[in-house]
Amino acid sequence: MQPANTLRFALNDRIEDAEVGPAHVPLALLGQFQNDVGEFLAGSGKDVNLNQVMVAIEEGSLALVAVGLLTATTLWADVQQLQNSAQLGLIDPKRAAVMERWQVAARKNPRRRYTLADQSGAAIIRVDADSDYRDQTAAVWVEVSKYLHGQITDLGGTSKANVHLKLDNGKVLTIASTQKLLGDDERNRLYKPAVLRISAEENLQSGELRNLTLLGFEDHQPSWDAAAFGELVRKGTQAWADVPDDWLESLRSGQG
Repeated sequence: MQPANTLRFALNDRIEDAEVGPAHVPLALLGQFQNDVGEFLAGSGKDVNLNQVMVAIEEGSLALVAVGLLTATTLWADVQQLQNSAQLGLIDPKRAAVMERWQVAARKNPRRRYTLADQSGAAIIRVDADSDYRDQTAAVWVEVSKYLHGQITDLGGTSKANVHLKLDNGKVLTIASTQKLLGDDERNRLYKPAVLRISAEENLQSGELRNLTLLGFEDHQPSWDAAAFGELVRKGTQAWADVPDDWLESLRSGQG
């Protein structure tokens, strides 16, 4: 969808035997709709400066027409995504939250309808009792087993045993454990590099982990072991000690 300068937000409902409009709307509903429109326009990244957006209130329904949106590329990209209700999990989270609130409200009240229309008045998005705007990716969690590398900053617990693991990127994870598993471990692992084998649930969309549980500690294998390398050099030197230098030189020159 190409960015445009105007986007119309409309709320249709019937309250006390009258259509909702500028002359007939509960104050709380007006305030909520205004806040929702502002949150949708701005998004998480403040794609739109609300202080610079002019709004007109139109007759016929409770409609707010926002003008000055030509440069709001992220906004229009999300509007394009919303033409498919299954894409809610791919848009800005604040805009997605607005859409989810509208969907819940429309399901509770079949007379309620929310519409987004372009500057020609053609409806782009419609939220009503029959639509199905929800984040279909957020619920996709799968059970996984992983190895996590980091530094243990805390472990133990009186009632709930757990391990605090600081990852290489600075993020700290809390991993559930058992007192027996921690008590049977004889090594002092606090403030030392560690590799933990864990089970968890992983979000297929974001990669987020939840319900982390410790399965065991693995031997930490640093990427560079100077002592081991020195031992390999010593063994290699000893193995080649009896080989004549002239033969080695012929190999290097390609004449052997």
